[in-house]
Amino acid sequence: MAQQSDPQARLTIPNLITGVRILLTPLFIIFLIQGRYSKALMVFLLAGLSDMADGVIARRWHQRSRLGAYLDPLADKILMSASFITLAISRDIPGWLTVIVISRDVILVMGVLIFRLADYVLDIKPSRLGKWTTTFQIGTVLMVLLGKVWGMPPLVLTLVFWVTGGLTTISGILYLNKGLRQVNLAINGPTGGA
Repeated sequence: MAQQSDPQARLTIPNLITGVRILLTPLFIIFLIQGRYSKALMVFLLAGLSDMADGVIARRWHQRSRLGAYLDPLADKILMSASFITLAISRDIPGWLTVIVISRDVILVMGVLIFRLADYVLDIKPSRLGKWTTTFQIGTVLMVLLGKVWGMPPLVLTLVFWVTGGLTTISGILYLNKGLRQVNLAINGPTGGA
């Protein structure tokens, strides 16, 4: 008797597009290292379009899957982390901002792993502030690349850096607080604690 495969674990078109986005990251970083900012910008924009495309296809043609739920944010984190680290090494993005961005992501990932290992029910959905934070992080990389290709007033970039750093810090604190409340709820029950 043939075994039925789990439909939530299947490989879908959105998952393939996400896989391509992951493969675009090394190419993007190579162009950054080589100082070929126009090509890096094109690859970054292509990665952004692929991110939108996989989401639209998944929703429109009902191709959401468990694999995609893990792959899509992973692809985003790989691209953004690699972008911030590379641009910080070349001193195009301040080191302090890169530390904040990477630290927030590491704390979130560690929190998810701890929840999974402890068998706690995890219910952390992206907040509106979290989505704004991601948008500003993407916008920061985009503005730096546009500045390299066409020029950008330093004051504009400085403002973008500070806003992105502030949003990233605040959203990280809010996610951490929400996670700690869920741990407290799991340990003490609905009536325990404050």
